[in-house]
Amino acid sequence: MEEKQVIELLRKHGLKVTGQRLRVLSIIADRPDEHLTAEEIYDLARADLPEIGLATIYRTVQVLLDLRVINKVTFDDGFTRYELNDGESASGHRHHHAICVGCGKIYSLETDLLDILEQQVMKNIGFEVTDHEVKLYGFCAECRKKNRRAKTDGTEI
Repeated sequence: MEEKQVIELLRKHGLKVTGQRLRVLSIIADRPDEHLTAEEIYDLARADLPEIGLATIYRTVQVLLDLRVINKVTFDDGFTRYELNDGESASGHRHHHAICVGCGKIYSLETDLLDILEQQVMKNIGFEVTDHEVKLYGFCAECRKKNRRAKTDGTEI
């Protein structure tokens, strides 16, 4: 969603268009692969807006969530993270994630391979899937390479 659309959406809902709200949005939008926490957004926002408070970040994030401009995601690490709502796939679901258990890097998976499974579930038992979330855990290429080297060297990671 572009900034102009967000401005229109804020106004449509009777909300003020503030520099702080736009800055939070741009921080999230400029870092699509980082899945930032509110605290990380706060740290980045303070570089341009030193007077901004953490409470403002939390309120702004909540407004953007309520307007469905951003999504809340969790990766079982104890943190709530945020990403731009880049729309839904053809199936109507959000994208999925692959999480490296070695280094913690998070990859966004843009394809939804569960459409066929959902169709089979509907056909076989009449259950309509309205949403799902997939998190794949494993090792990224770099961590796999390190693991192979460690096994070859006899060292442990």
